[in-house]
Amino acid sequence: MKKETVNKFLICICFIICMIPNALNAQSKKPLNMPLYDEEPYHFGLTIGYNQMMFSMNYKDGYQNITHKPSELPDNIPGISDIYTSSDFKVYDINTQIGHGFTVGIVGNLRLARHFDFRFTPSLSFGNRHITYTLISLQEDPIEGVTNEKNFPDVIKSDTHSTFVELPLHIKYKSKRNYNSAAYILAGVNPKIDWAGKNKGYNKDTGNPIELNVKRLDIAAEIGAGFDFYTGYFKLGIELKMSYGLLDIAKDKDSMFSSSFDKLRNKGFQLSFTFE
Repeated sequence: MKKETVNKFLICICFIICMIPNALNAQSKKPLNMPLYDEEPYHFGLTIGYNQMMFSMNYKDGYQNITHKPSELPDNIPGISDIYTSSDFKVYDINTQIGHGFTVGIVGNLRLARHFDFRFTPSLSFGNRHITYTLISLQEDPIEGVTNEKNFPDVIKSDTHSTFVELPLHIKYKSKRNYNSAAYILAGVNPKIDWAGKNKGYNKDTGNPIELNVKRLDIAAEIGAGFDFYTGYFKLGIELKMSYGLLDIAKDKDSMFSSSFDKLRNKGFQLSFTFE
């Protein structure tokens, strides 16, 4: 996990915590809405959210020294030099990029104790993730008769579009209610299936994959924090959550796309609004 990503998440959590006194003070003179809401054994609701998806990878030592054949390249890559169709090459650098999407789902909440709830929020999450590969040609110099590295550097991009069916199971710890607001934290696991995940196809002559292939099944550990606001008609929740995949989802580890790392995991952040 990149340090700057962790720092952004910690800053957001600190911001939420710092807003607690202001939120509580703002409620001090208002009437108490839905006074018996937290005494109910269970309730339901809806959730919508904005998500950021990305990959986390463990690089192999010396992956830049692995030689690849032209047949490993996808067909019809826009903008790539023709030299890569006739000479071996190496992957000089790999970078992951964030993709943006949204989440919709339903909320089921079971009261366990005064401050503890069990939550089940089956959802659909739409999004994508990106990896860029910087390539260097190993074309032989026609004059010197030797192989030159770092000639004709080019960049190709692999996009992985996903529709996750998610089944998050969380334990929620909520603070004592102060008039019409309360803070909470939650943690749990999220089994998920990539409904859109499938093999992207293989080169018919070599059998090599023509895109990065990932496994459909994953299980993520999740932690988050947020606020609940009690209105006259429903409870509004604002929640920030971080998710980190526990399983290695890379397939075809002898291909150009996945031979440079040992493990590939999902990672994500989500800002959600719940109506219960």
